[in-house]
Amino acid sequence: MTDSAGLRTADDDDDLLPPPDWAPGRPMSPGTRAAWCFAALAAVLVAGRLWVAPAVDGRALHAWTTIFVAICVQALPFLVFGVMLSAAITAFVPAAFWRRVLPSRPGAAVPVAGAMGAVLPGCECASVPVAGGLMARGVAPAAALTFLLAAPAINPVVLVATAVAFPGSPQMVVGRFAASLLVAVLAGWIWLLVGRGEWLRVPPRPEAADAGRWEAFRQAMRHDIMHAGGFLVVGGAAAATINVAVPAGWVDGLAGAGPLSVLVLALLAVLMSICSEADAFVAASLAQFSPTARLAFLVVGPMVDLKLVALQAGFFGRRFAVRFVPLTFALAVAVSVLVGGVLL
Repeated sequence: MTDSAGLRTADDDDDLLPPPDWAPGRPMSPGTRAAWCFAALAAVLVAGRLWVAPAVDGRALHAWTTIFVAICVQALPFLVFGVMLSAAITAFVPAAFWRRVLPSRPGAAVPVAGAMGAVLPGCECASVPVAGGLMARGVAPAAALTFLLAAPAINPVVLVATAVAFPGSPQMVVGRFAASLLVAVLAGWIWLLVGRGEWLRVPPRPEAADAGRWEAFRQAMRHDIMHAGGFLVVGGAAAATINVAVPAGWVDGLAGAGPLSVLVLALLAVLMSICSEADAFVAASLAQFSPTARLAFLVVGPMVDLKLVALQAGFFGRRFAVRFVPLTFALAVAVSVLVGGVLL
């Protein structure tokens, strides 16, 4: 604005200034966002110290800490192994290799990818980055997702552990192998039929041709370990909270609930988030449940648990997780009931 003499006024200088961060429609700067996050975290800590801490039992807090650390420590070596394998696939294995190994038709590639899962020792934390690396190298998403589900459930380490946990019950080992492989293949085929590209975010990978193979390996390792590590912590914290919050008496009371007990153990497998190399020993200890319910525990756990859901959402996006997780869970429960009714 100008006055009657044609001179600029102070209002003109205000109009030239950029709008503040809190102005409607203006994106918040990184510094302001960090300040707000810090203030929110401080408020949560103060509220927890004033109202939550006095109500928390010391034994419950000790149990939560023990479970959280156990989940993270148990999963971390397999996560690192999976990240290394995924980075090696990205950097050193040419895309043409997968075109030679897997059938060109995605429908035929799905069961082949499921069978490949039987030869790779590792838990569910390792399978997520490996599946992302396969997608980045041109493998059909349906085949990579089949491998993601099959690898932690039917690899030799898991089957041997199951045989040791259930001595004299080879049908449990056969049932776990058959049910898990069937669920993985069915999930891959269903995703092939109904899945959409916009639902799945393929993790980006540096190209070896641009950065050199070892540099591409290093960049892929750094990307995946930063991505997966945070989501592992989130999933481990959620699993520890559920383990402490759910009374053990509730689980025991539902053991004789007939068909409902299958669903109870399936949900328990999701909440407990036990690594697939160790879950058979937990299932064997749940002797009050039927063999079919324990089979459901073994089939669901490596495919759907809290830390795995967090990893899938982090790697492939929330739009993928909210569709693929319920599909996998429903298939795992249904197939476990079917296979358990035939073999057990």
